[in-house]
Amino acid sequence: MSNILIIKHGSLGDIAQASGAIQDISENHKNDRIFLLTTKPYFDLFKKNPFIHEVILDKRLPRYNLIYLYFLMRELKKHKFSKVFDLQNSSRSNFYKNILFPKAGKVVWSSSATTMPRDKNKEEFDKISVLERFDHQLKKSGLNTFNTLKPDFSWAATDISEIKNFYKFGKYILLFPFCSPHLTIKKWPYYNKLIELILSRYGDEFKILTAPGPSEINDAKDINALALLDNGRALDISQLTSLIKDSSFVIANDTGPAHITAHVGAKGLTLFGKHTTAYKVSIERENFKAIEVSDLNNLSAEKVFERLSNSLA
Repeated sequence: MSNILIIKHGSLGDIAQASGAIQDISENHKNDRIFLLTTKPYFDLFKKNPFIHEVILDKRLPRYNLIYLYFLMRELKKHKFSKVFDLQNSSRSNFYKNILFPKAGKVVWSSSATTMPRDKNKEEFDKISVLERFDHQLKKSGLNTFNTLKPDFSWAATDISEIKNFYKFGKYILLFPFCSPHLTIKKWPYYNKLIELILSRYGDEFKILTAPGPSEINDAKDINALALLDNGRALDISQLTSLIKDSSFVIANDTGPAHITAHVGAKGLTLFGKHTTAYKVSIERENFKAIEVSDLNNLSAEKVFERLSNSLA
């Protein structure tokens, strides 16, 4: 039995997307022990993943913090990994490669860089969708891939019956009107108008909910929907996943919850401006679609509501 390392630091949407690749790595190494290196926000979450045996914490302190770097490298070296699958494909994970396996090719260190098609440079390769890049990486590393292109994030879900009983709701439409402060280009401004249209058409048939993150709780007060919290705190990722999975419909900006929706099979819609494309981030699934416009300010609530009502019909 060998030890296999997977590197996946984040973010939330990327974690959901990588679920299929992680499953394929595990199923191609059934007689080996699978370790995963990740960051604090996802450390406890990955302990629930049935395809991972052990999770290693990377605090991602500055690289010039030599004491931290020494102990992290010592921790990784002691496991004598026979192969590393770098699903983060970042400058940091490449930095780790240069310390651990400086001369390794794709046989030992599988990454975008070591499996890059000879006829493409990085700029060209990055135009391919995220899941197609994962699929290429794993296939070039000798793996059979059955799940990489259709990740299933349902493993992250947990029981939220207490929260549902506390708020007393049945069928619900879930909205995610938030985004990172530095990515306001992703933010669609007409959620309250959309809520008016939903209430006008459906009345009390659906409860309208939102689930703000820790830094979004105050912002949620500006949205005319019930903001779900757990004893005053934001839902954790597992609770959020369950809430999304059980919803009647989700409407979200291009953020982590949108990617969760896509990869738990829930029905919904995500709204894209010019920041990227739905194809590039591999977000469209059978039940989850995207509206893409050049300027989200010009996407009307009526247009979004039309798509929502057609799907519910």
